[in-house]
Amino acid sequence: MGAIEATLIKECKTLLLDAKAEVLNRVRNTRQELHIEDKGGDEADQTVRVLAEAETLTLHERLRTQLVEIEMALARIENGTYGVCEETEEIIEPERLRAIPWTRLSIEGAELRESLQKRYAR
Repeated sequence: MGAIEATLIKECKTLLLDAKAEVLNRVRNTRQELHIEDKGGDEADQTVRVLAEAETLTLHERLRTQLVEIEMALARIENGTYGVCEETEEIIEPERLRAIPWTRLSIEGAELRESLQKRYAR
């Protein structure tokens, strides 16, 4: 098993920090949208408002999950395990790290995990 180049790690760390800032801004914006108080209107207005609130909460949860993945990737950089596939324990492809810097799986590892999930899904 080889090692990841320091320049790639530095590049990915920058990408991760930029992604983290973007996610935090989006979380802040979704929170502001969620706290807009307008309780008036008929049943249809209230239904639309409840649906919009549910959509906002779903988006907020996705952003929170992505933020956790970014934080975990930054921690892997700090502890020296960044760029190693959790499934195959091989180095993750540099192109994949540049595209999805928080990824924990190589392409092969992702395919393995997906086939296992399909096999055991009910």
